[in-house]
Amino acid sequence: MMMRRGHASGRSGGEDALALLARREHSAQELNAKLARRGHAKSQAEAVIEELRERGLQSDERFAQALARRRAAQGYGPLRIRAELKAHGIDAAEVGRALAALEVDWAEQAAAQLCRHSGSRTSRDAAGRARNAAFLLRRGFDAATVRAVTRATSSDDDFELG
Repeated sequence: MMMRRGHASGRSGGEDALALLARREHSAQELNAKLARRGHAKSQAEAVIEELRERGLQSDERFAQALARRRAAQGYGPLRIRAELKAHGIDAAEVGRALAALEVDWAEQAAAQLCRHSGSRTSRDAAGRARNAAFLLRRGFDAATVRAVTRATSSDDDFELG
């Protein structure tokens, strides 16, 4: 029989949760799943997470802001960041607050990503614009932003990316 890490080490759910939070912020949903994988009962994990919340050691708000900042810095768009936060169990209102706190110019961010992706080559043909648009859409930028950026790069000879 294979021993689970939480039991093998003899650590309590609280100790395991603190060890995880010491590395980085976790959403409550993510922390709950990790504690379950380590062999802790669901009720115990939920009680530990609630206690950590009360003590200010676990915060979905902090997690959402940290993840949103990290993903924006990596060049992802608001749709991708929103989807990832929702996948981590963050409620819609908190997702909205985390994205609003970023104060990012998404069109500028998309143009910078396109520059990084395609270098100084700008595509003036339809196939090239479609490739660029698909790239930006995969990065999580909305259609209006993608349209504006890909049109600007293909129609303006003086347009500089980045």
